[in-house]
Amino acid sequence: MRDPLRHRDDPDSSDLEVWQKLESVRGPSMMLFRPRTDTLVHPRSGEHFKRLVLETPEWVNVVALTPQREIVFVRQFRFGIEAMTLEIPGGMVDRGEEHGQAARRELREETGYSAASWTYLGSVEPNPAFQDNLCHHWLAEDARLSDPQELDSGEDIEIVLLSEGEARRRILGGEIRHALVLTALSRILDLRREP
Repeated sequence: MRDPLRHRDDPDSSDLEVWQKLESVRGPSMMLFRPRTDTLVHPRSGEHFKRLVLETPEWVNVVALTPQREIVFVRQFRFGIEAMTLEIPGGMVDRGEEHGQAARRELREETGYSAASWTYLGSVEPNPAFQDNLCHHWLAEDARLSDPQELDSGEDIEIVLLSEGEARRRILGGEIRHALVLTALSRILDLRREP
C-alpha cells in the first residue's frame, strides 16, 4: 500500500507543510551572492535544522539567432571547472533593472550583437536547494553585429557562431554541458538523441 504522505496521484495536491523559519543570519556580500544561514523547523518532527542559502541576483541567458539562423555563442574560461566552455551570452540582472533590459545589455556587452526581435522563453530556478534566484531565458532573433564588445575587467570572451545543427551536435557530443545554457536552448531546439 502507498504511503499517503509520499505518493500523490494528483500532482496539485499535497499534505506537505512549509518549514517554519526561526532565524536568518546573513554573511558578507561576495559579489555574485551573499550566504545566509536559516534555522528551520521540520514540520513533522519539530527538529531544528540549519540550512545554507545563497542570496543571488536574478540571471539572464540569451539565445541569439542571426538572420542566417546561426546561434551566437561565447567561449570563455570558467573558474569552477578550470576549463573553457561554450555557452550562450548571459549574466546578472543589475539592481533596479528589468530582466529583458539585462538580456539586451548582456548580449550587446559580451558579443557586440543587437537584435530586432525579442521573445521571452520563461525562467528556471538554477538550484532551489540552496539558491533563491531565477534565470530568465530570452530569444533574440535577427541578431546582428552592431557594436564592439564591452567586457568587464574580469572577462575574456571569444564569439563563436554555430548553425542550429552544429550546436545540437556539440550538445549531444557533450561539448556544451552548462545546465542553464541547455535549458534555454531546449526551448528552441529538439535536444533528444536520435534513435
